[in-house]
Formats: sequence, structure tokens, C-alpha cells
Amino acid sequence: MPKVQKSEALYQNTLTRAELADAIHDRLGLSRVESAQFVERMVEGLLSGLEQGHDMKISSFGTFRLLNKAERIGRNPKSGIEAKISARRVVSFHPSNKLRQRMNGTVAS
Repeated sequence: MPKVQKSEALYQNTLTRAELADAIHDRLGLSRVESAQFVERMVEGLLSGLEQGHDMKISSFGTFRLLNKAERIGRNPKSGIEAKISARRVVSFHPSNKLRQRMNGTVAS
């Protein structure tokens, strides 16, 4: 299997923390340790805010929201058997208008 270039790795389905730290290191010139610490602090800040029940917004990117899902009855699509789905908390992501425009190729000039 051919080796993937760093820039190509950023466009695959999964972006790891290490790849993100490498991109920060390459583009901003921070040390690898500082870049890794920055990524960890950012992720920890997002998680901490969500745990406290806050919406976490990254300007021009989007908003992460914590939602409470009620208990409900679901159905196994294969067998048709009903099953109870317990109450849970989930994180949803709502992209910003700028991100939507960019993904649809309609960025205003």
C-alpha cells in the first residue's frame, strides 16, 4: 500500500489528534509538543463545556449541542421485534452558515 502524504491524510474519513497536531505544527510552526497540547486542551475544553450542559460554538465552523433523548420503544428493522431504548444524552453538530456555504460551493465573495 502506498504511503499517504501528510496533506492527503487530512482529507481521509478520520482525522486523528496526532494528524491535527502535525497540521498545526506544519502550518503555524509550533513545536510538536505545543501542537499536541493545544489539540488536547481544545478537545478537553469542548468536552468539559458539553458535560456542563453548554452549547460549544466554534466560530465559522459550527455548534456542538448536548441533547437529552427520552426513553422510547424502538423496533429492530430486521426482525421487527420491539425493544426499549433507554434515555441517553447525545451530542449533535450544527454547521455554521459559512461551513454550509463552503460545502455547497456558494461562498460569497
